[in-house]
Amino acid sequence: MSGSAARARVPGSAPLLSIGQVLARLTPEFPELTPSKLRFLEEQGLVSPARTESGYRKFCAADLERLHLILSMQRDHYLPLKIIRGYLDELDAGLTPVLPGGVTPGPSMLSSARRFGRDELLREAGASAMLLNDAISASLILPAEVYTEDTVNVLRALAELQRCGIEPRHLRGFRNAAERELGLIETALVPIARRKDASSRAKAAEFALEIAGQLEVVRGSLIRSALTRLAP
Repeated sequence: MSGSAARARVPGSAPLLSIGQVLARLTPEFPELTPSKLRFLEEQGLVSPARTESGYRKFCAADLERLHLILSMQRDHYLPLKIIRGYLDELDAGLTPVLPGGVTPGPSMLSSARRFGRDELLREAGASAMLLNDAISASLILPAEVYTEDTVNVLRALAELQRCGIEPRHLRGFRNAAERELGLIETALVPIARRKDASSRAKAAEFALEIAGQLEVVRGSLIRSALTRLAP
């Protein structure tokens, strides 16, 4: 019996998860996660699930935690896999790595994932119900039964902007700009998107995140450059 198969059948160990069970745990927070992306991350050496004697992948709690960390760094910091891989290698070596920009995500982010109902969202963000409604009307926040930490951060920022006299209606152009950027990303992905295999779809998703990160760098630089004109 192979080592991975043995690990999948250790009596008394915590139950291992199938791909379907992993997706059930993670897709509420990461809806873009698919079986093909899971397999792609394994191909890239970022996660190494156990295998049963029949060849089925089985994920332990540490694998789930690692996947959550990878997906969080992609979503929240637009980091390409090569940067994430380097971070994980240093983490596995017992070091305390720092990502570009001084980001230091902890080794375990799974337990910190939270969901917020509408009232909890308003309380956490320090925002009024009217502000949330205005943000939804301006397409800055999508209506939902539950919200993530990302929505809390957006609503909190909108509350701060409101104190400066900037209302959600003033930011409607942000949604249009985001749609234009999405169009740029989709155009860049055409060569990969033509391929129909699962691995190519996963590569396209990774490439999209990388492009989004580079667009964020350019946008930030333009804003900082423009701000110099306000200096006395």
